Amino acid sequence: MQKTFTDLTRHALNGATMGTRWSALFYSPSGFGPAPVQTSMAHAVAEVDQQMSSWKQDSDLNRLNAAKQDTWVALPEQLMTVLEAGLAIGRASGGAFDIGMGDAVNAWGFGPKPADEAKIRAARLQRRCLAHESLELDRANLRARKHHTVCFDLNGIAKGYGVDRLTEIASQHGVTAGLFAIDGELRAAGTLPDGGGWTVAVERPDIALRTPHSILELQDAAVATSGDYRHWVELAGHRLSHTMDPRRGMPLTQPPASVTVIARDCMSADAWATAMMVLGEEQGLLLAEKLGLSALFLQHNTASL
Repeated sequence: MQKTFTDLTRHALNGATMGTRWSALFYSPSGFGPAPVQTSMAHAVAEVDQQMSSWKQDSDLNRLNAAKQDTWVALPEQLMTVLEAGLAIGRASGGAFDIGMGDAVNAWGFGPKPADEAKIRAARLQRRCLAHESLELDRANLRARKHHTVCFDLNGIAKGYGVDRLTEIASQHGVTAGLFAIDGELRAAGTLPDGGGWTVAVERPDIALRTPHSILELQDAAVATSGDYRHWVELAGHRLSHTMDPRRGMPLTQPPASVTVIARDCMSADAWATAMMVLGEEQGLLLAEKLGLSALFLQHNTASL
């Protein structure tokens, strides 16, 4: 028997993480105390940030980045999970998604420090090996080693994984239906109390305004959007997207305005949204159809699905 909204209490939890905010929206019977859920969720996303941040010098990811070539580095299980997924999507996308772009991300000013012209030249001239050709993972012993000089960056996948962790934490506390998010990455579990799906807006790619382009209704699915209109740097009068072109070691020059991807989990949706930005509309739609992904490409004047 479906409950009505009047039978339940609405909870909207949130907090700071990864330079933005996380949120959780769910309903529960009266008398349910949300404080333990809030505490557990805050701890879970803080753990993801500590393991996977490229901004924290002592993160587990930066320990791997600082390690010498061919040296095994012990890593926590959650980071191993995200590295495995990043390499798998890197292979499946033909290198369009590449977690080994940390040098370019930092050089162009999307990391902790401002853009650096010398590092930009080095990133563009470097002979690149794709991350899935450079990193060896030993899941059984929770360790990894680099076979080439490479700097890893998980900004295109870690937030999505953080959303999945929020969903897992909710379930551990008996909350099996809700909407969980970090920035523009969201995951819906179950349905609303009336049996309907959770409504999510796809933002119109407009720098000046935050208005919806379309509305999705999600049930047991995740959605992520990558775009060129919220995060950029301006160099020599040109606005450059934060999404890197792995082939050139520099920001994409003519990307779609945004790409929205729906997947079963948010980690995958997050990574594939980035991959589709790199592939572009024509190649991206072909690959999305082949893989059974739902992808919405928005140009600055048109939309394709």
